[in-house]
Amino acid sequence: MTEKIAVLGAGSWGTVLANLLVENGKTVALWTHDPKQVPEINEQHRNQHYLPEFALHDDLKATSDLKAAINGAAVILFVVPTNAIRSVAEQVGPLLEGTQPIIAHAAKGLELNSKLRVSQVLQAVLPAGQYRGPVVISGPSHAEDVSTKDITTLTVAATDVAAAQVVQRLFMNDYFRLYTNTDVLGVELGAALKNVIAIGAGALHGLGYGDNTKAALMTRGLAEITRLGTHMGANPMTFIGLSGVGDLIVTCTSVHSRNWRAGNALGQGQELADVLANMGMVVEGVSTAKVVHELAREQDCDMPISEAIYQVLYQGAPIKTVITDLMAREGKPEFDFGLTLQTAPKQV
Repeated sequence: MTEKIAVLGAGSWGTVLANLLVENGKTVALWTHDPKQVPEINEQHRNQHYLPEFALHDDLKATSDLKAAINGAAVILFVVPTNAIRSVAEQVGPLLEGTQPIIAHAAKGLELNSKLRVSQVLQAVLPAGQYRGPVVISGPSHAEDVSTKDITTLTVAATDVAAAQVVQRLFMNDYFRLYTNTDVLGVELGAALKNVIAIGAGALHGLGYGDNTKAALMTRGLAEITRLGTHMGANPMTFIGLSGVGDLIVTCTSVHSRNWRAGNALGQGQELADVLANMGMVVEGVSTAKVVHELAREQDCDMPISEAIYQVLYQGAPIKTVITDLMAREGKPEFDFGLTLQTAPKQV
């Protein structure tokens, strides 16, 4: 009998991760809030809405019964949208007594209103002393590519290194490799903030800009992510790793990225409400842009690209106008020499 893992969330990423674990010989319960998905996954071995071309392993089992999903689980992995983490965790919390599972998540966003990272939401909701972690799985990854066994490398971050190593071992195989990291703050910020920049990258593509422009956006976007992250106490080295520049590259360049696709549609002149309605899946960068706007003000941190994207999304600013304004800004040095490559304090 192998250790049981409960994967909460049967979207594209949750389904692919659950399927990978089954292929690795693990016992997996995939929880979905939608009972209609259960027979489709269990009997047809498909998840048509999220991964229409992907045949699931016969041994992958789904359930809409949350208690049954987490019963006996050694690891509980949250893979629901960021702004659903709290409500799902509130249901999980009372079921943890005496179980001590490792709690992990693979979400990439910041909670609206509270501005909390996902690990902070989990810690605020779940009963202390009833679990290990949280452990964060993040990095350059699209579910569609993992489903075809494309070589993928991710970060698994936790202050509890032993817990991170357990999760690392569960997932690793000949095409899926994880590296441990103790900078939970930096890993979660990199994962969330790159979604905002990816909306901008998509918008540039939709407007017809070329490779020079996209490279400029990604490079200066990374500078902003690093600036805010170090302001908040993250290790600047994290942002040149998998959950920083790695995730930024894949999200800003791939048609699999919902954030890139949303930005591309905006660049082609579509309205935001229509873009989100037609996407069929959550675009994390839209809500994250609002949180980043608020955090940058609180931290007194200059983030002109992120602010421009916020203005487009929430204030109706024309994309070409904000681009013109960005290019007309006063000249500055490339590097902020206030940053240091010394290790910053590690925070949960």
